Amino acid sequence: MKQLRNIITPLLLLACLFGVGTHAAAEDRKSPVDVKSVMFGHIGDAYEWEITTVGQTRLSIPLPIIVYSRTTGWHAFLYSTLERDGGTYEGFHIAPAGSKYEGKIVETGADGQEVRPWDISITKVTLALLINSALLVLIILYTARWYRKRPLGSLSPGGFVGFMEMFIMMINDDVIKPGIGPNYRKFAPYLQTAFFFIFINNLMGLIPFFPGGANVTGNIAITLVLAVCTFVLINVFGTRTYWKDIFWPDVPWWLKVPIPMMPFIEFFGIFTKPFALMIRLFANMLSGHMAMVVLTCLIFIGASMGPVFTGTFTVVSVAFNIFMNLLELLVAFIQAYVFTMLSAVFIGLAQEGGEKKEIIESLKK
Repeated sequence: MKQLRNIITPLLLLACLFGVGTHAAAEDRKSPVDVKSVMFGHIGDAYEWEITTVGQTRLSIPLPIIVYSRTTGWHAFLYSTLERDGGTYEGFHIAPAGSKYEGKIVETGADGQEVRPWDISITKVTLALLINSALLVLIILYTARWYRKRPLGSLSPGGFVGFMEMFIMMINDDVIKPGIGPNYRKFAPYLQTAFFFIFINNLMGLIPFFPGGANVTGNIAITLVLAVCTFVLINVFGTRTYWKDIFWPDVPWWLKVPIPMMPFIEFFGIFTKPFALMIRLFANMLSGHMAMVVLTCLIFIGASMGPVFTGTFTVVSVAFNIFMNLLELLVAFIQAYVFTMLSAVFIGLAQEGGEKKEIIESLKK
């Protein structure tokens, strides 16, 4: 009986998908899907969070727009106000396709040109960032609460707390400690925070419904801030030996004077390391989201080719999407791990040749 159920269930699922695809075919012959707009609508930022569409009704969460105009001062209103007032409110509107500020809030200047105000609106990525950060704080506080209630050396935790302990100890013992060395305790809080922040945002981005689905770590502004934090820690806490090796490295003198070729290369490397961190995380997460959106759009592309192609494209799309989701689940962890590991290695290299007293003190702790 169990084997029969295992056979029938996938067949029913495929039949449903075929039926959905066939129904989509009739719709898409009238209005073929715009893959480009769907893709960039998903991976891009927006002033609203679209939930779903029921019939002809779009369900979305309008977000607050907060802008400062040089001529009229501060303005705050919901995105739904723009839609209700024909796309313009208090002189502001969303820049159309083809504009230099496409998709952003703009106003029309005295010369008739689009002017970008100072924009601190709560966009989709911002809201997702706040939700995911709050979720991370709750997870960490829940884990910490378990330890506060029990004396040191009591039974090992199980369940979710045990799962979190495994992650925390793995990052601490296998990444931070060997990457930085004896002075690792100073940097462990930041690196642990960076790992779990990236990981939780990557996981939430894979959930296809609210409050998931936002492409937070695929936004270059987010990865830029993370890279800048690592950049500051590397260079602010770098030892004298680290700075000496940058401006006067141990290479033949003719590589340093009269043309400071090696010092220039070493100084340039200060900025390339965090830049590589920023681009690696951004590009990997962005490409994963784009691949899944394109695979989903195969259903609607096949819908314009008739029922046979619709069913075939639907099955292929679902199969590849399941594979991509499993792959992205692995990538979500790997990218958080790699960012933390490289940050630890870069910080550790800046700690080389530090004061012996400082190292001895850290070993005693």
